[in-house]
Amino acid sequence: MLDRKFIIDNVEAVKLNCERRFVKADVERFVSLELQRKSLQQDLENLQASANAIAKEIGKASNVEERESKKESGRKIREQADLIRSQLDSLEVEIDSVQKTIPNMTHPSAPLGVDDLSNLPIFNGKTAIPAFDFKVLDHVELGEYLDLLDFESGARVAGAGFYFLKNDAALLELALQQYAIEILIESGFTPVITPDLARNSILQGTGYIPRGQETQIYSIDGTDLSLVATAEIPLGGLLANQTVDAEQLPLRYCGISHCFRTEAGAAGRASRGLYRVHQFTKVEMFAFTLPEQSEAMHQEMLQIECKIFDGLELPYRVVDTATGDLGGPAYRKFDLEAWMPGRGEKGEYGEVTSTSNCTDYQARRLNARYKTKTEKGTKFLHTLNGTAIAISRALIAIMEIYQKNDKSIAIPKVLQKYINKEIINKKK
Repeated sequence: MLDRKFIIDNVEAVKLNCERRFVKADVERFVSLELQRKSLQQDLENLQASANAIAKEIGKASNVEERESKKESGRKIREQADLIRSQLDSLEVEIDSVQKTIPNMTHPSAPLGVDDLSNLPIFNGKTAIPAFDFKVLDHVELGEYLDLLDFESGARVAGAGFYFLKNDAALLELALQQYAIEILIESGFTPVITPDLARNSILQGTGYIPRGQETQIYSIDGTDLSLVATAEIPLGGLLANQTVDAEQLPLRYCGISHCFRTEAGAAGRASRGLYRVHQFTKVEMFAFTLPEQSEAMHQEMLQIECKIFDGLELPYRVVDTATGDLGGPAYRKFDLEAWMPGRGEKGEYGEVTSTSNCTDYQARRLNARYKTKTEKGTKFLHTLNGTAIAISRALIAIMEIYQKNDKSIAIPKVLQKYINKEIINKKK
């Protein structure tokens, strides 16, 4: 979340930022409540000072009557102080509730716009969009023909939006994980297999809503746990309520996890098949940095995403995400969109990865800090996240781009060593 003092000192800038991000946050209400809190806090401190002064006078009282009078005065002051503490507790809950609705500030270069239609393309990958001389099939048709995907059984076992990966599709998932992890280890990332569950306080700290109408999260009834929507959540929780030495930074992690999302309201052909599902596997990058390191780390994560998809020889473009399409914690976000020839009549780009610089927004909620040898106290870290591979969407791009006229699918060269074959054919 944003720093309270920053909000108070920059009210108009914060309000304008909310407008540009199309977020309904009552900044004026926050300011009013925070000023009330400060006033009550000062009153409490004054009462505590008076109570301390009276306590010292009791021992100096010349007679019992004076001593009892001062004790009574002290008792009344303590009652007043208890009342103010109760008011402060109530105010704190309300302030925190409003404060959490205020999004992060936005990078000045982020394009203005209400949704992803305003995202700004900034460059394309190394691989050109191929020209097909036959009728292109989408990944669902290819998956059914080659016995790679089973949505019917997935729905019977777990409900709509679940699926089975079979045969070479299962091997492709494992190959994509290994391929991405090898690149990330070479780039200095520590591999981690994360829990698939996290406490709701960690979800809230990273900016996810565990419960309520707007949630995309599966919660576990009777517990304070939820299934994670991304490894960003448990990786962010690694340093919750922790302090690290500045010399250790940046810390780079790559997490392998299942991701669970309700995807409420998702519909349409663009969401067909594997594009919007309730469970998938993802390799996620996460970094903790000093404030002055975060913009460079953001570019590093973007270049790693590009390296992964250039290596797969998949055509893509990178877009700078519009203000209205940014998640609450993100200061700036880049999306990598792969070309999916099976979408629509002529093919379309579909988001396959994204990377966000969240500055100190998540760290403030998580209370993740760093300290330096030359300064007193601690400061909040900067956090960044980036998708290395979201397996389900990468599979869409691979299956559709690498399809052949006979409905077979070539395997990208960089993955062949993991699967020990070059092409996926229909089994006899």
